Amino acid sequence: MKLLILGATGPTGRRLVELALRAGDQVTALVRNPAGLGDLADQVTVVMGDATSHRDVSAALAGQDAVVSALGRGASVIAGDLFMRASAALIAAVEETGVSRVVWLSSFGVGHTLSWASVPQKVIYRTLLRSIYADKEIADDAVRASGLDWTVVYPTRLTHGQAKGTYRADDRLPMKGNPTISRADVAVFMHEAVHGSEWIGRSAVISD
Repeated sequence: MKLLILGATGPTGRRLVELALRAGDQVTALVRNPAGLGDLADQVTVVMGDATSHRDVSAALAGQDAVVSALGRGASVIAGDLFMRASAALIAAVEETGVSRVVWLSSFGVGHTLSWASVPQKVIYRTLLRSIYADKEIADDAVRASGLDWTVVYPTRLTHGQAKGTYRADDRLPMKGNPTISRADVAVFMHEAVHGSEWIGRSAVISD
């Protein structure tokens, strides 16, 4: 499969790139700084640009089969409209290029999933992560309303552990405390989702 990966230099995106390459996919990475790809740079098609730029995303998306976004804000708790601007650029680009399959990474507790959160989760989501989650909600709603073959992914608290392969994925999951899932397992789920049809038009909650 020919995949465009957004956020490829981030901690989840790098795992997704590695997984896609092992699976034999042809990977294109839209990045601002190719050095962030490290030794992966020689194994992918690198397009320098900004994920919030319609022009840059369109250029990278041409000829692809699908796009997977693993964009994140790293350690920052300030959104800076990243997700809203990136979703707008992506939706315009996929409509222009005719690439309809989109897998979009969000976070559990964003939008409608907040009502399913445990009390400890809600405290964090409504305080520390309030700015980022408000921005992600706008982006997620835009992706779902786009008419594209979308999947929005809602992982619980992310860790840097190894993939376990035992995570749960459903339209809704019961929550207790503040559960986690490794970025590696998130990458596995997103890669499987983009290669299949089970999750098209669905929002997936995933957690250990």
